[in-house]
Amino acid sequence: MSEIEERLKGLGITLPVAAAPAANYLPFVQSGRLLYLSGQLPSQGGKPVCHGHLGADVSVEDGYQAARLCAINLIAQIKAAAGDLSRVARIVRLGGFVASTPDFTDQPKVVNGASDLMVAVFGDAGRHARSAVACPALPFGVPVEVEAIVELKD
Repeated sequence: MSEIEERLKGLGITLPVAAAPAANYLPFVQSGRLLYLSGQLPSQGGKPVCHGHLGADVSVEDGYQAARLCAINLIAQIKAAAGDLSRVARIVRLGGFVASTPDFTDQPKVVNGASDLMVAVFGDAGRHARSAVACPALPFGVPVEVEAIVELKD
C-alpha cells in the first residue's frame, strides 16, 4: 500500500469509483504531465448529498464538508486517470465554486474543505494555488463544485 493510500486509510476514506461525466465532457484530460480534472460535486453513489446555498440554508461547516467530499471525488478521478496515486507530483491548483447568497463572503472557508484534505492526503505536494468563487447556482442544486489541475510524475 502506498503512503498516500495509507493516509487515506488513516483518515477513514475509501475512494469511490470515479464518477462518469453528467454531460458531453471528459472527467479528465492529460496534456504532458498535467492532468486537468473536471469539476466534482459533493456526491456519493452518483447522487448529490447536499443541496442549497451558503448564506441561506447551508452552513459554513456543511459547505466545508461538501467541499471535502468534492476533493474525495477528485482524488478518485486522479486515481482513475493516473492508475496510482503515488504518481502525483503536485496538486497545482484547485478551483472552488460556491453557490451562495449575494451577501455571503466566506467562500474561502468553504473551499478549505477541499484544500485541507489535499494537504492531509498528499502532504507538501498537496499545497496548491486556488480560487474560491461565489456563483448563483450549481448543477443539481449542490452548494459546492471543485476542479483541479494536477502534475504527474514521469
